[in-house]
Amino acid sequence: MICSILLLIILTSCVSGTFVVNVTQTSYQAEENHHITLEWTFTTNPHTSSNSLNIFCELLIDLRNPVLFHLHEGVEVPESQDEQFAGRVQWDKDVLREGRLRLHVSRLRTEDSGLYLCDVLTSYGSNSGRCRLNVTAARDRPEPETPNTTSPPNTTSPPQPESRGWIGLYCGLTAAVLLVGCFYSFKTFCRENQIPIR
Repeated sequence: MICSILLLIILTSCVSGTFVVNVTQTSYQAEENHHITLEWTFTTNPHTSSNSLNIFCELLIDLRNPVLFHLHEGVEVPESQDEQFAGRVQWDKDVLREGRLRLHVSRLRTEDSGLYLCDVLTSYGSNSGRCRLNVTAARDRPEPETPNTTSPPNTTSPPQPESRGWIGLYCGLTAAVLLVGCFYSFKTFCRENQIPIR
Protein backbone atom coordinates (compact mmCIF):
# COMPACT_ATOMS: atom_id res chain seq x y z
CA MET A 1 0.00 0.00 0.00
CA ILE A 2 2.77 2.45 0.93
CA CYS A 3 4.59 1.61 -2.31
CA SER A 4 1.43 2.42 -4.30
CA ILE A 5 1.09 5.82 -2.62
CA LEU A 6 4.75 6.65 -3.21
CA LEU A 7 4.46 5.58 -6.85
CA LEU A 8 1.36 7.75 -7.27
CA ILE A 9 3.17 10.79 -5.79
CA ILE A 10 6.20 10.25 -8.02
CA LEU A 11 4.09 9.78 -11.16
CA THR A 12 1.98 12.85 -10.38
CA SER A 13 5.06 15.03 -9.99
CA CYS A 14 6.54 13.66 -13.24
CA VAL A 15 3.34 14.18 -15.25
CA SER A 16 2.57 17.64 -13.88
CA GLY A 17 6.16 18.79 -14.40
CA THR A 18 8.13 21.20 -12.33
CA PHE A 19 7.21 24.84 -11.94
CA VAL A 20 10.31 26.98 -12.40
CA VAL A 21 11.01 30.69 -11.97
CA ASN A 22 14.25 32.00 -13.48
CA VAL A 23 15.89 35.38 -13.84
CA THR A 24 17.30 36.46 -17.19
CA GLN A 25 20.21 38.04 -15.30
CA THR A 26 21.33 37.29 -11.76
CA SER A 27 23.01 40.67 -11.38
CA TYR A 28 22.27 44.14 -12.76
CA GLN A 29 24.45 47.26 -12.65
CA ALA A 30 23.10 50.77 -13.24
CA GLU A 31 23.75 54.40 -12.42
CA GLU A 32 21.55 56.67 -10.34
CA ASN A 33 18.77 58.49 -12.28
CA HIS A 34 18.95 55.98 -15.14
CA HIS A 35 16.41 53.19 -15.71
CA ILE A 36 16.60 49.40 -15.90
CA THR A 37 14.44 46.42 -16.82
CA LEU A 38 14.37 43.49 -14.40
CA GLU A 39 13.06 40.28 -15.95
CA TRP A 40 11.89 36.93 -14.61
CA THR A 41 10.60 33.94 -16.58
CA PHE A 42 8.31 31.21 -15.31
CA THR A 43 6.70 27.99 -16.50
CA THR A 44 3.37 28.50 -18.24
CA ASN A 45 0.38 26.21 -18.60
CA PRO A 46 -1.81 26.66 -21.70
CA HIS A 47 -4.85 25.27 -19.85
CA THR A 48 -4.88 27.98 -17.16
CA SER A 49 -5.86 31.63 -17.43
CA SER A 50 -3.80 34.52 -16.13
CA ASN A 51 -6.54 35.05 -13.52
CA SER A 52 -4.92 32.31 -11.45
CA LEU A 53 -1.56 34.12 -11.49
CA ASN A 54 -0.19 35.75 -8.35
CA ILE A 55 3.16 37.55 -8.34
CA PHE A 56 4.83 39.31 -5.44
CA CYS A 57 8.19 41.06 -5.94
CA GLU A 58 10.08 42.78 -3.15
CA LEU A 59 13.47 44.21 -2.25
CA LEU A 60 15.07 42.21 0.56
CA ILE A 61 16.73 44.53 3.08
CA ASP A 62 17.37 44.30 6.81
CA LEU A 63 14.55 46.17 8.51
CA ARG A 64 11.77 46.13 5.93
CA ASN A 65 11.07 44.62 2.53
CA PRO A 66 9.63 47.28 0.23
CA VAL A 67 7.21 45.85 -2.34
CA LEU A 68 8.24 46.49 -5.93
CA PHE A 69 5.28 44.84 -7.68
CA HIS A 70 2.16 42.87 -6.73
CA LEU A 71 -0.19 41.00 -9.07
CA HIS A 72 -3.19 39.23 -7.51
CA GLU A 73 -5.24 36.84 -9.64
CA GLY A 74 -3.96 38.52 -12.80
CA VAL A 75 -4.70 42.08 -11.61
CA GLU A 76 -2.05 44.58 -10.48
CA VAL A 77 -2.41 45.81 -6.89
CA PRO A 78 -0.77 49.27 -6.91
CA GLU A 79 -1.76 49.91 -3.27
CA SER A 80 0.71 47.21 -2.20
CA GLN A 81 3.62 49.00 -3.83
CA ASP A 82 6.02 50.72 -1.44
CA GLU A 83 6.38 54.52 -1.55
CA GLN A 84 10.02 54.01 -2.55
CA PHE A 85 8.89 52.68 -5.96
CA ALA A 86 5.67 54.68 -6.42
CA GLY A 87 5.31 55.99 -9.97
CA ARG A 88 8.61 54.46 -11.08
CA VAL A 89 7.64 50.86 -12.00
CA GLN A 90 5.93 49.83 -15.24
CA TRP A 91 5.26 46.26 -16.36
CA ASP A 92 4.66 44.59 -19.73
CA LYS A 93 1.21 42.97 -19.65
CA ASP A 94 1.63 41.47 -23.12
CA VAL A 95 4.57 39.18 -22.28
CA LEU A 96 2.98 37.82 -19.09
CA ARG A 97 1.09 35.14 -21.10
CA GLU A 98 4.46 33.95 -22.43
CA GLY A 99 5.70 33.38 -18.89
CA ARG A 100 7.76 36.56 -18.68
CA LEU A 101 7.57 39.30 -16.09
CA ARG A 102 9.31 42.51 -17.14
CA LEU A 103 9.51 45.35 -14.66
CA HIS A 104 10.83 48.69 -15.92
CA VAL A 105 12.19 50.75 -13.02
CA SER A 106 12.89 54.40 -13.85
CA ARG A 107 14.78 57.19 -12.06
CA LEU A 108 16.92 54.72 -10.12
CA ARG A 109 18.15 55.65 -6.66
CA THR A 110 21.11 54.24 -4.74
CA GLU A 111 18.67 52.89 -2.12
CA ASP A 112 17.16 50.69 -4.86
CA SER A 113 20.31 48.54 -4.60
CA GLY A 114 19.88 45.08 -3.14
CA LEU A 115 18.48 41.60 -3.64
CA TYR A 116 15.10 41.37 -5.37
CA LEU A 117 12.88 38.34 -4.74
CA CYS A 118 9.94 37.56 -7.00
CA ASP A 119 7.44 34.89 -5.86
CA VAL A 120 5.18 33.44 -8.55
CA LEU A 121 2.16 31.39 -7.45
CA THR A 122 -0.20 29.66 -9.89
CA SER A 123 -2.80 26.91 -9.72
CA TYR A 124 -0.19 24.51 -11.13
CA GLY A 125 2.80 25.41 -8.94
CA SER A 126 4.83 28.08 -7.21
CA ASN A 127 8.45 29.12 -7.01
CA SER A 128 10.65 32.20 -6.74
CA GLY A 129 13.62 33.83 -8.44
CA ARG A 130 16.20 36.31 -7.17
CA CYS A 131 18.41 38.90 -8.77
CA ARG A 132 20.73 41.59 -7.44
CA LEU A 133 20.70 45.24 -8.47
CA ASN A 134 23.59 47.60 -7.76
CA VAL A 135 22.89 51.29 -8.33
CA THR A 136 25.95 53.52 -8.18
CA ALA A 137 25.84 57.25 -7.44
CA ALA A 138 25.66 59.56 -10.45
CA ARG A 139 29.01 60.94 -11.50
CA ASP A 140 29.55 64.43 -10.20
CA ARG A 141 29.51 67.01 -12.94
CA PRO A 142 32.11 69.77 -12.50
CA GLU A 143 30.56 73.10 -11.68
CA PRO A 144 31.77 76.13 -13.62
CA GLU A 145 34.30 78.16 -11.69
CA THR A 146 33.15 81.58 -10.59
CA PRO A 147 35.49 84.21 -9.19
CA ASN A 148 35.11 84.65 -5.45
CA THR A 149 35.81 88.24 -4.41
CA THR A 150 34.94 87.89 -0.72
CA SER A 151 37.68 85.45 0.32
CA PRO A 152 41.45 85.60 -0.22
CA PRO A 153 42.83 83.49 -3.05
CA ASN A 154 43.72 79.89 -2.24
CA THR A 155 47.52 79.70 -2.10
CA THR A 156 47.74 75.95 -1.51
CA SER A 157 45.90 74.01 -4.16
CA PRO A 158 45.42 70.25 -3.99
CA PRO A 159 47.81 68.20 -6.15
CA GLN A 160 46.71 67.86 -9.76
CA PRO A 161 46.24 64.37 -11.26
CA GLU A 162 49.57 64.64 -13.12
CA SER A 163 51.52 65.46 -9.94
CA ARG A 164 49.80 62.60 -8.10
CA GLY A 165 51.25 60.24 -10.70
CA TRP A 166 54.77 61.55 -10.09
CA ILE A 167 54.32 61.30 -6.32
CA GLY A 168 53.24 57.67 -6.72
CA LEU A 169 56.25 56.95 -8.94
CA TYR A 170 58.68 58.49 -6.42
CA CYS A 171 57.12 56.56 -3.52
CA GLY A 172 57.28 53.31 -5.49
CA LEU A 173 60.93 53.82 -6.45
CA THR A 174 61.86 54.72 -2.87
CA ALA A 175 60.13 51.59 -1.57
CA ALA A 176 61.95 49.44 -4.15
CA VAL A 177 65.37 50.91 -3.20
CA LEU A 178 64.65 50.35 0.50
CA LEU A 179 63.57 46.76 -0.17
CA VAL A 180 66.74 46.00 -2.16
CA GLY A 181 68.87 47.65 0.55
CA CYS A 182 67.20 45.55 3.28
CA PHE A 183 67.73 42.38 1.25
CA TYR A 184 71.47 43.03 0.79
CA SER A 185 71.87 44.02 4.46
CA PHE A 186 70.19 40.78 5.52
CA LYS A 187 72.37 38.74 3.13
CA THR A 188 75.55 40.41 4.46
CA PHE A 189 74.46 39.84 8.06
CA CYS A 190 73.87 36.14 7.35
CA ARG A 191 77.31 35.74 5.70
CA GLU A 192 79.12 37.45 8.59
CA ASN A 193 77.37 35.29 11.19
CA GLN A 194 77.65 32.13 9.04
CA ILE A 195 73.89 31.59 8.88
CA PRO A 196 72.88 29.46 5.87
CA ILE A 197 70.39 31.12 3.49
CA ARG A 198 67.86 28.84 1.84
